[in-house]
Amino acid sequence: MNHNQEPQWTTVIKPKNKLFEVDLKELWRYRDLIALFIKRNIITQYKQTVLGPVWFVVQPALTVIMFMIVFGGIAGIPTDGVPRPLFYLAGTCMWNYFSECLNKTSNTFVTNSSIFGKVYFPRLSMPIADVLSNLLRFGIQFGFFILIYVIYAIIGDSGASVNWYALLFPVLVLMLAGLALGFGILISSMTTKYRDLQVLFSFIVQLWMYATPIVYPLSQTKGMRWMGVPVHKLMCLNPVTPVIETFKYGFLGCGDFVGWRWLIYSFLFMVLLLVVGIVVFNKVQKSFMDTV
Repeated sequence: MNHNQEPQWTTVIKPKNKLFEVDLKELWRYRDLIALFIKRNIITQYKQTVLGPVWFVVQPALTVIMFMIVFGGIAGIPTDGVPRPLFYLAGTCMWNYFSECLNKTSNTFVTNSSIFGKVYFPRLSMPIADVLSNLLRFGIQFGFFILIYVIYAIIGDSGASVNWYALLFPVLVLMLAGLALGFGILISSMTTKYRDLQVLFSFIVQLWMYATPIVYPLSQTKGMRWMGVPVHKLMCLNPVTPVIETFKYGFLGCGDFVGWRWLIYSFLFMVLLLVVGIVVFNKVQKSFMDTV
């Protein structure tokens, strides 16, 4: 053997030099690792709990009961003729998926710093696994929503009607996942240096829910103005609003369809957000171990 011969490396790890660079082939090669991360996330969510995955149903059920008492009973906010449990469940199951993905991905660097510092793998695989693993929780909560829907349909008191916009359901879930991933990796990149942003961001997410038509119909904002600007338009500028409203309109038939322009706006917002998020993510991941 010639000792002067340069070694033939099987894998060469190089920093990403381009601002926007996503090696999809590399992510695909690490698909088994992503699957392991997904399995780990699912197991740890209900490990050492009494009810296990049942908590995924208990949480939205208790939330809906609270909404019915506070916003339906005390505040008397209408639900566009739809039974309150159905109306609140529709918004809650969609919002829960978005917020859970957002909270998980926004802590990617901080919560996984010990793993990142020991072995190399595509860093984006971690937030992607968080988004995919939360689909189990979402699937259970969506199934609970369908169950309540069927019960109301049997007793003939649903006040809701499914229309063809319900076929957009997979696209709506994809948009929520993309928005959560984009916002999450962007926030995660900033919290590596400024830890107090985590506290601020968790507070913002709580307020964000009330800026989204979850506990009230968007139709109630028509005719209202804030500083001369229609509140309905301001609400639709929230990229999550058109997604949730389209879901409600498709499955419940309540309110009015927000319009394709607002839905396209949310989709383009998601794409732009992912691009910006990945640019910042790639820049931070080169040196985040020095600041985390």
